[in-house]
Amino acid sequence: MLLPLVGLAAGIAIGVFSPISIPVEYAKFMSVALLASLDSVFGGLRAGAEEKFDNTVFITGFFTNALMAAGLVYVGERLGIDLYYVAMLAFGLRIFQNLAIIRRYFLKK
Repeated sequence: MLLPLVGLAAGIAIGVFSPISIPVEYAKFMSVALLASLDSVFGGLRAGAEEKFDNTVFITGFFTNALMAAGLVYVGERLGIDLYYVAMLAFGLRIFQNLAIIRRYFLKK
């Protein structure tokens, strides 16, 4: 359980201290892909806490969620509809659900 948290902290530190900036045109794509990836990370933490973690499911879910979310934003851009709000809402809700389940699991333990 410690290794994913260390990886998350290292990723945040690299992101904060690196001089890379994302062009404004890609901001919607990156924000939704990042939120989808965070959803997978919290799902992996939940599965790890429940001792049901499967590395294959985590890796495939991580990339599938990010690509599907970016694809949804692309289709929305082509149609002139802000579909990224839908993806952000769905992934945001799932992150908070997973966080609540993880919290309850550790409070009962």
